[in-house]
Amino acid sequence: MPTTLTIITENTVVGKRDGLYAEHGFSVFLERPGLRMLFDTGPAGIATLHNAPRLGIDLRVAEAIALSHGHADHTGGLLGVLRTIGTPIRVYAHPGIFGDRYSKRADGRITYAGMPYKREALEGLGATFDLSPEFRAVADGVYVTGQIPRRRAFETGDAELYVRRNGALVQDPLLDDQSLVIETEDGLLVILGCCHAGLVNTLDQVRALLPGRRVHTVLGGTHLGFAPAEQLEQTAAVLRTLDIRTVGLSHCTGLKAGAYLARELGGGVEFCNVGYRATFA
Repeated sequence: MPTTLTIITENTVVGKRDGLYAEHGFSVFLERPGLRMLFDTGPAGIATLHNAPRLGIDLRVAEAIALSHGHADHTGGLLGVLRTIGTPIRVYAHPGIFGDRYSKRADGRITYAGMPYKREALEGLGATFDLSPEFRAVADGVYVTGQIPRRRAFETGDAELYVRRNGALVQDPLLDDQSLVIETEDGLLVILGCCHAGLVNTLDQVRALLPGRRVHTVLGGTHLGFAPAEQLEQTAAVLRTLDIRTVGLSHCTGLKAGAYLARELGGGVEFCNVGYRATFA
């Protein structure tokens, strides 16, 4: 069953991709027989709605939406997407996506980073939220991982991200972080949003939930651009031991971490920016 992925929104437009916009965020369109689905919606800017038709994608045909987590750079485009679709649509996510979230800027400022809309407003535009922390199928051969256990000690998370609890800001464990898993003829394709749970933790969970299936491709944001050097080094060490054909890097991986992984992992690394498209058998 062929599966085609197109990156609609990402931090970078490479080369002469005239008319396409880059924004800090992530959104991927998935097409396969019987399913057209959006994974993340980008930020509340213009890139997602602007880029989609220029990439030959009509968002009005989307039959489902899945959200990787509740940060604004992955959910801010949801309101505009719902307005464009114009009919009720199921949105798969973790119950924690509406958390009151913040991030620390390089200059020390604390800014709001969570979902920019109230649930009621999104529901009024047609969102039917299917919220669960569990691994589950969203279509035939397509799954969301649900909440990822944090078992790898070196995947420490981002200390500059916060959530408000009982009036105080505390480090955000981002328990709502999840990824998308797609069955193909060659094995499993894993699409990451930001992968705050850790790339290796995520792959460990996918392999545990779908045993005996090779992960041939992992693609998306890895958040390694914000990780300590030890996490980056140990992530590369684990990836070298896995039989992964392609590691596609996007969004929050960052140039420095991406260059390191390309050097350590070799020709299987790809940089997946706005307009990247791939089809899997």
